[in-house]
Amino acid sequence: MRDDITYQVLVNDEGQYSLWPAHHDVPAGWRFEGTRGTKDECSAHVDEVWTDMRPASLRAAMG
Repeated sequence: MRDDITYQVLVNDEGQYSLWPAHHDVPAGWRFEGTRGTKDECSAHVDEVWTDMRPASLRAAMG
């Protein structure tokens, strides 16, 4: 199945990432991170930048 949707990378205050169709409004609690493209391009970007999957609050609590 072909995916012609343009995606955008979102991030929340906990530093968690999500792919979101660019034609949809950004949901509350999330913000546009700056990357748009195909699903594969956005996924590759997230794989590169999101190296610690722990929420920011947990990282802070653990020092």
